[in-house]
Amino acid sequence: MPVQPELLRGDATALSASDGFSLGATRFMATAPLRGRILVAGATGVPQTFYARFAAHAAQHGFETLTFDYRGIGRSKSASLVGFQASFLDWARLDLAAAVEAMPDDGLPLFVIAHSFGGHALGLIPNHHRIAGCQVFAAGAGWHGWMSPFERARVWMLWNVVLPPIVRWKGYLPWSLLGMGEDLPLDVYRQWRRWCQFPRYFLDDPAAPELARQCAQVRVPIVAVNALDDAWAPPSSRDAFLLNAYPRATIERVDVDPREMGPIGHVGYFRPKALPLWDRALAWFSERGSGAEAFSQGSARI
Repeated sequence: MPVQPELLRGDATALSASDGFSLGATRFMATAPLRGRILVAGATGVPQTFYARFAAHAAQHGFETLTFDYRGIGRSKSASLVGFQASFLDWARLDLAAAVEAMPDDGLPLFVIAHSFGGHALGLIPNHHRIAGCQVFAAGAGWHGWMSPFERARVWMLWNVVLPPIVRWKGYLPWSLLGMGEDLPLDVYRQWRRWCQFPRYFLDDPAAPELARQCAQVRVPIVAVNALDDAWAPPSSRDAFLLNAYPRATIERVDVDPREMGPIGHVGYFRPKALPLWDRALAWFSERGSGAEAFSQGSARI
């Protein structure tokens, strides 16, 4: 079913984090009988508008869906990132946690679509017990050693040669200058760079052992989807992080072959050609919905 253009806008709203920070968000109300709710936890530097087509598609099939921007990007952006205080931990513990709290707790299941960083943040929020299931796309450990030789060299150069002087000059990560996404707060850059030094990302950070302990409390059923052509998060990187981060969760791993669906890379999971992946996620959510009939749009070869 094609997404109706008028549904792509959704209803703009605002969320209030526990520290009072206001986050820009968009609510896509279900246009079919309501079977559950979905929260989209986006990737680093990717604005919520990128997920609008998926959110509208989910809404057309009975899932009220919420997208939002982490502090410092998109509609949660400040006038300047110079001196702006925000870290990955803030994005998880304050922003994603606020988005979970903003979803009604009325007996209908709450699901999460997590893209890249969203899969890391899942284990760092205090209210993950409210989540009935999570589909994680493109989550990996971030360590260059899991990448192909070419990407390994490119990422090493980025972290160690290209980015440090640019960040010192600007006072934040001007990610947009490299065509990589939205500009990022300084502490997001610092944590990202540090954690990408470790084979299992922040799970191996000796300065923050509590992060692994927090993740280990998660019991949310997870489907972890990674494309074979995802240069930043290939399946080996996914396994290094997710299987160790969430030992108490049931994790189903899905490898997407680009020969079957076309190129996916790190962000293609939310472009229109990935519709079979969306339908598969909605079917999985429906199976876990309270009394909801299973969603069916035919089977996709993955």
